[in-house]
Amino acid sequence: MISRDLAQRLQQAGVTWTPTAGDRFFIPAQMDDDVFTISDMVVEVHEVPGGRHFDFNGTTEWALDTIAQSDVVWLPREEQLRTLLGAAFLSMHATPGGFIVVIENAGREERHIDISAECAYARAVLSVHAS
Repeated sequence: MISRDLAQRLQQAGVTWTPTAGDRFFIPAQMDDDVFTISDMVVEVHEVPGGRHFDFNGTTEWALDTIAQSDVVWLPREEQLRTLLGAAFLSMHATPGGFIVVIENAGREERHIDISAECAYARAVLSVHAS
C-alpha cells in the first residue's frame, strides 16, 4: 500500500478517482490510522447531487454513516497506478533495495525508486501529473 503522504500528494496533484469495489481509502484528520475498502457489504458508493458519498453499512463500532468523497483520500493499488501512467510507463524492475519504475515524461526517460513497487509507481504518477 502506498504511504498516506504519497496518497495525499496524488490528490493534491489532481489525480482523479472513480471509486469501485475493492478500492481503499482513509479519512485524514479523523481516522488517519484506519484504511477502508469499498465493498457492497460494508462501504457503498452513492451518487448524490453534491457529488459521491460513501455509505457505511453495519458499522456499530463508530458513528459514521456517510462521508463525501472529497473528505477521503484514495490509496490506489499498483495496477491502478500503472493504468494512470498509461503510455508513459516503460518498465518496472526489482532491485535489492526496492523497485524502479521507468517512464517517459516530456520526451525524457525517468526512473522513480522506492522500497515498495506501489510507492515507486505513485512517484512516477506524480511526475507525470506535474508536467
